[in-house]
Amino acid sequence: MNRIATLLGLAAAGTVILWYGSVRLEDAANDIAAGYGLPTVVQGAVIAAVGSSMPELVSVLIATLVYGEFELGVGSIVGSAVFNLLAIPGLAVVIGGGIDTTRELVYKEALFYMLAVASLLLTFSLAVIYNPVTATDGLIRGDVSRQLALFPVALYGLYIFTQYLDVADEGRRVDTSVDMARAWLWFGIGLVAIVLGVEGLVRSAVGLGEAFGTPAFLWGMTVVAAGSSLPDAFVSIAAARADRPTVTLANVLGSNTFDLLICVPVGVLVAGTLTVNFAHIVPMMGFLVFATIVFFGISRTEMRLSLHEAWTLLVLYVAFVCWLILESLRVVSVLEF
Repeated sequence: MNRIATLLGLAAAGTVILWYGSVRLEDAANDIAAGYGLPTVVQGAVIAAVGSSMPELVSVLIATLVYGEFELGVGSIVGSAVFNLLAIPGLAVVIGGGIDTTRELVYKEALFYMLAVASLLLTFSLAVIYNPVTATDGLIRGDVSRQLALFPVALYGLYIFTQYLDVADEGRRVDTSVDMARAWLWFGIGLVAIVLGVEGLVRSAVGLGEAFGTPAFLWGMTVVAAGSSLPDAFVSIAAARADRPTVTLANVLGSNTFDLLICVPVGVLVAGTLTVNFAHIVPMMGFLVFATIVFFGISRTEMRLSLHEAWTLLVLYVAFVCWLILESLRVVSVLEF
C-alpha cells in the first residue's frame, strides 16, 4: 500500500513539473515564432502543436527507449486523445460557458482529425497483416516498421500543406521586440522540465502496472495521459473564459492530430521496429473512434457545445476511466492480457 501511495505521489509531482515545463515551453515557442515572423500555418500546425504535444512526444520516447514499453506510449497517446476530446471541451463549457463552433472547424479540422485516427489504425492493421509475429499465447501481434510509420507522417505533411494553402497570401510580420536568446533559454528550460515530469509519470505507470499485475499501458492511458494533457486543459479553459472558444477546440483537434500522426510514429522511427498487440490496440482505438464520433456529432448540432452536451462528454470520459479500472481489477477483459 505504501508503494502505491509513493507511485501516486510520484505521478502528482511529475504532473506539476510537467505543467510548469509545458507553460514555459509554449510561451517560449510562441515568442520564437513571432520573433522569426513565421507564417500562421507554421505557428499553428508546427510551433503550437509541438509545444502543446511535447509531453506526449516525450512520453512515447521515454516509454519506448528507456522502459521498452511502446504500448505504454501508444496508450498514453490514445488516452490523451480521449481526454482532449471529452474532458477538455466538457470542462471548458462547464467552467467557461457554452462554446460556439464554426463550419471550418467542424468540416476541416475535425474531419482531418478523423482521417488521422483511421490512418493510424490502418498502419497497425498493415503491421499485423504483413509483419505478423508468432506468439504462443494466441494473441495477434505485428511489427510496425519504419516504412509503415512513414505513412502517418506523410499524412501530417499533407495536413500542413492544406493549412499552407489557406494562408499562402498572408504577409510575414516579424516582432522585433522579442528577446530571442531569452526565448530559446526558456524553451530549453521548459523542455528539460517536461522530460523530468514525463519520466516521473511513466515510471509511476510502470510501477503501478507491476503492483497490480496488469500491463503498464493501462496506466499509461490514465495516469500518463491525464498528466500530459493537463497543460492543454488549462490553455483551453482559459481561452473559453476569455471568450475565445474557437481556440479551445482548435487546440484540441490540432494537438490530437499531431499526437496520432507524429508522436506515435516517432517511437518507431527512433527504435527501428516495434511490436504491437492487436488485442490491445483495437479496443483502445475503437473507443477513440467512438469518442470521436460523439464529439463530432455534438460539435455539429447547432454549431454549439451546450452545458447539457458538456456533461455528456464528461460522463463519457468517466465511463472510459471506469472501464480501465475494471480492466485493471480483471473484472472485465475486453483488453486481453
